Amino acid sequence: MKIFSQSVKAHALAAALVFAIAAGAELWLGRILICECGYISPWYGNTNGPGNSQHLADWYSFSHIIHGFLFYGFLHLVARKLPVQTRLVLALIIEAVWEVLENSPIIINRYRAATIALDYVGDSVINSMMDIAFTALGFWVARKIKLWHSVALIILMEGFVGYVVRDNLTLNIIMLIYPSEAIKTWQMGAP
Repeated sequence: MKIFSQSVKAHALAAALVFAIAAGAELWLGRILICECGYISPWYGNTNGPGNSQHLADWYSFSHIIHGFLFYGFLHLVARKLPVQTRLVLALIIEAVWEVLENSPIIINRYRAATIALDYVGDSVINSMMDIAFTALGFWVARKIKLWHSVALIILMEGFVGYVVRDNLTLNIIMLIYPSEAIKTWQMGAP
């Protein structure tokens, strides 16, 4: 008895290839594999600490889950006829391209210049791979729940992370595209 169909195997292989190519590209760009501290933590919660974006999960992992929700919705609208596994692989490709771009000097320098991430050095490769995995998780959750549940979860995650660390996906996008001194001042904790 076959447990997995050829289609599932092909999509799993394609997904693994996305991860491998993204990891290879980041290593080629000079990204470090794991935190320079020499260990891997399941959670690192200090957004201003040297281990931010270096371990398996951090406050920005919620943004990647939201990416998964958004990619699921977008691909459901524009590519509904494709099998969901194909749409997942497409979502992983989009996220992997972003991860490589996000960890290029141009985006790292933009983060440093426009946001509160003054000492941002980019992600470790293991953190980037987990970011892609969190996108897959968000995609899967969005597929399983109703649209309004997805919207509610996005608002909840954005609100919670914004409240706790004064940053989230929405603020990140705003600050990368159209930096606001008022937002930056608020993020830094000034009244």
